[in-house]
Amino acid sequence: MSEKLLNTSEAALFLRVSEASIRRWSDAGQLPGRRVGGRRERRFSESDLVRFLNRGESTHPGGSQGAAGPINLGGVRVPIPGHVATFHSGDPGALRLTVPFLADGLRAEQPCFLVATYGMLEGYLDALRTEPGVDLKSAVESRRLVTGGFDGRSTAEALDHWERYFAQVLADGPTVIRIVGEMASERKMFSSDAEMMRYEEAFEVMIRRYPVVVVCQYDVREFDGLTILKALKTHPDLFDFRLGAFLR
Repeated sequence: MSEKLLNTSEAALFLRVSEASIRRWSDAGQLPGRRVGGRRERRFSESDLVRFLNRGESTHPGGSQGAAGPINLGGVRVPIPGHVATFHSGDPGALRLTVPFLADGLRAEQPCFLVATYGMLEGYLDALRTEPGVDLKSAVESRRLVTGGFDGRSTAEALDHWERYFAQVLADGPTVIRIVGEMASERKMFSSDAEMMRYEEAFEVMIRRYPVVVVCQYDVREFDGLTILKALKTHPDLFDFRLGAFLR
């Protein structure tokens, strides 16, 4: 029996990424597919999608094969790609791990993205200005440090934002990308906490294709117990480490 073929939207749902990502990978020849019918619509087999999903983690879109080894985060060596969550109850705890993490990246001239807004963002920038060897003004002007948020109220829109950012950064050559997301800021970019957690779940799958280390910061004063439990479940990398290292 011939294998069922999935259209673009079904393939995106299967891989839990945006339809734009499917089209981009298909056009680049990274995701095998075929064209059918008079309108030459894309079709993908489940077996090809599974092989794409299970490719070695050292191979990433954008020519990023051979990225550097694990990254230090508060004395813990986080592999690349990596996606961890930290849990804190105040600004000092929020900055303790993530400011050195971003500063190390800026000193290494790696692209860094900080999702934070309002006073939270200013706290990060003030702390980064005091880090030795970090020229914050130059990093911002050269866009090695990108701050703020992203447009979109849905998981698909948020994933498409990251796909476009990763493609842009990796077009300049192999590198490691560092991301810090203050989830109290990110929740305002979604229609609900439930949608934000759907995004976290899909983001966990999507970033496995890229040389990134992501730190999602949860202020436990801002989220209920169910959301914190879901946050733990959507960051399985945490369970390879001592969880206490990520509680601040």
